[in-house]
Amino acid sequence: MKKQSQISIYLIIYSSIAIFLLSGLIIWINYFILSTAKDVYKKRILQIAEAGAEYYRWHLNHSPKDYTDGTNQPGPYVHNFYDRKGNLIGKFILEITPPPTGSTIVKIKSKGILNEYPNLEKIVEVTLGIPSFAKYSSVLNDNVRFGQGTYVYGEIYSNKGIRFDGVAYNLVSSALTTYDDPDHEGPNEWAVHTHVNPIDPYPPTPLPNRPDIFKAGRKVGVPNVDFNGITKNLSEIKNIASTSGKYVGPSNAQGYEIVLKTDGTFDLYKVTQKYPACYTYSSFGYVDTWSIKNKTFIGNFQIPANGVIFVEDNLWVSGQINNKRLLIGSARFPDQITNRTNIIINQSLKYTNYDGKDVIGLIAQNNILIGLKSEDNLRIDAALVAQNGQVGRLYYSYNCGAEYKRNSITVYGMIGSNLRYGFSWVCGDIYCSGYKDRYLIYDANLLFGPPPEFPLTTDFYDILKWQEIK
Repeated sequence: MKKQSQISIYLIIYSSIAIFLLSGLIIWINYFILSTAKDVYKKRILQIAEAGAEYYRWHLNHSPKDYTDGTNQPGPYVHNFYDRKGNLIGKFILEITPPPTGSTIVKIKSKGILNEYPNLEKIVEVTLGIPSFAKYSSVLNDNVRFGQGTYVYGEIYSNKGIRFDGVAYNLVSSALTTYDDPDHEGPNEWAVHTHVNPIDPYPPTPLPNRPDIFKAGRKVGVPNVDFNGITKNLSEIKNIASTSGKYVGPSNAQGYEIVLKTDGTFDLYKVTQKYPACYTYSSFGYVDTWSIKNKTFIGNFQIPANGVIFVEDNLWVSGQINNKRLLIGSARFPDQITNRTNIIINQSLKYTNYDGKDVIGLIAQNNILIGLKSEDNLRIDAALVAQNGQVGRLYYSYNCGAEYKRNSITVYGMIGSNLRYGFSWVCGDIYCSGYKDRYLIYDANLLFGPPPEFPLTTDFYDILKWQEIK
């Protein structure tokens, strides 16, 4: 009897242990099944959220400036989501953050919800942008020479040939393979070459590696850039400024001066007299100084909300901005070659912020020039585009006064020049006029955050950033 009692106790103990273990196993299996199912549903919800972001990317590619989902009303915007059989299984909810003035960067926040598990949700945030033509430090449509003393911290491109004797910290490219360098006689040379010793060999001898000059390399025979696409239609800019920006009509004098201020305003002057032209050498004769002698104050004005200013005359620009994005255009209509306008920068033009909050674009119908009486150490923070002419400084000899030679110029932004660019002149191989040192620094913020109404490469949005935030 005692033995049977002991067996019963053991049976109860082992049965209890077995039941406990089996219960734990069942609970674990059930948890595993539920957890796996939950993970499957989470992935499905994430796919719904992603579908919402992709939908709005598609929408923007068809309506690039519609940030209200076609409703013209503030969000959020709710869309039902159906499976491939047409069954309603959930929804996505969109929040759209439009780009700031001048930028192309749009943020899309998409929340996915599955009807079967309404308490579960996934949120993704996608940043989209359209690249602008301001992808180069310098983009040119002519033969060009970058002399010694030039330091370029951005990509350089020309549809023609490039002689580069400075230091390039990024790629230097030409659409040509070889060309006849107009600066000297001799056979055709490689379309990107240097005369810094040891001078590059003539084709067909291969180009040597020159990391002392081309620190990121060089390329020839690359695809052509459509310069017409870079030069925004100035008549369109005039229309925008006339309706919702600031339009300034002909001066019936020498032109205007705009002095930008950090309080969000600008002073406008009428230029009544320039310093007289100065005589250089017989090959140049008298050269316009493009420097102000007398001016009359017109008034102080707010920088318009859309950031677009248009002046139908020659224009001098200087000053500093703070948390502003603006485009200033200069042209005369109808467009006549002998009557095209110039933008002149003799005093520094600066940003306060260098994180993309401050942007200036200058588009001139003809040239963007640095005058004779310019600062000895000049800084220009802007994207500069000379639609039909050049970005540069004219040749001034010692006959023009002490300002014929200047110390340094720094351009932080980009340069687009239809004709040959240049802030310095060499006589033979000796620096003889202009700025001794030239620093061209590319502002990477311009690629997806260009000035207002600045030309873009396409109407289609690229994905810049994707992240799951919940």
